[in-house]
Amino acid sequence: MTPGLDASRLDSPDAVALLGALAQPTRLEIFRLLMRYRPHGLAAGDIGRLLAVAHNTLSTHLGALEQVGLLASRREGRHIIFAAQAPRADALLAFLSDACCSERPVGCAPVSLSVPARREFVASERPLRVLVVCTGNSARSIMAEAVLNREGLGRIQAYSAGSRPQEMPHPLALGLLDDLGYDVSAMRSKSWDEFFGPAAPELDLVITVCDDAAEEICPAFPGAPMRVHWGLDDPASVSGPQAAKRAAFLQSYRDLTARVTAFVNLPFEEMPLRELEPVLIAIGRMDGATDKSLEQAA
Repeated sequence: MTPGLDASRLDSPDAVALLGALAQPTRLEIFRLLMRYRPHGLAAGDIGRLLAVAHNTLSTHLGALEQVGLLASRREGRHIIFAAQAPRADALLAFLSDACCSERPVGCAPVSLSVPARREFVASERPLRVLVVCTGNSARSIMAEAVLNREGLGRIQAYSAGSRPQEMPHPLALGLLDDLGYDVSAMRSKSWDEFFGPAAPELDLVITVCDDAAEEICPAFPGAPMRVHWGLDDPASVSGPQAAKRAAFLQSYRDLTARVTAFVNLPFEEMPLRELEPVLIAIGRMDGATDKSLEQAA
């Protein structure tokens, strides 16, 4: 943290600095992402991949957030880890509420001063099995499968399927994932028929990411999985110049990574998935949600 900054108290210049740092869309998303990964944080490369932000641009934004004390960095081996400083956000909320509220806002729970080591992949004997479904299994569900498997770090085994699958994944989805360092060599569009029957894996959770799939009657998947809807608009439906189409896929990817990073940090090993259902529904209401996702949570 920048010398002289007090995490617990702000004056007006401090508040202006914090608000200014967060008043840029990418910086705001960086801070929101790292709040989901507190207290351990993320390596700069992982932040760039999850938000699809170029390294030079990312460095500028990370520096601006660290300068005002919203982030702190540390080195772990070859990695620079950036972690959100929740007390600074709490102090900003307290400052903003002082003149208008009778009670101070509830802040984030304190965390131990000892920061956990950088998270590593650890294979689980029984990972949470998640099937992501959309109609064509060519864009949204393919991207969600890729991000879930990578961010799950061995705690999650993700699959994707479609009720009426396309012949192959959308080239723009595969191209974006490949550019961001995901392994796309084995990705294919497939029917949800592959996931019921005696040889199919028992599933814990089915996530629908398009409204059409959410309205269809799902097969009797093994394991009687819970089902939630995280509806997003179809980037493949965007017409016009190639740049507009790429922008639509990029936005879908960012909306999906926001949901996945909220999901993978839930304590699903310590409590039944059914108890987390309200949180899973709330995740579906995040930025970019379709009207059906908002109706589900109403």
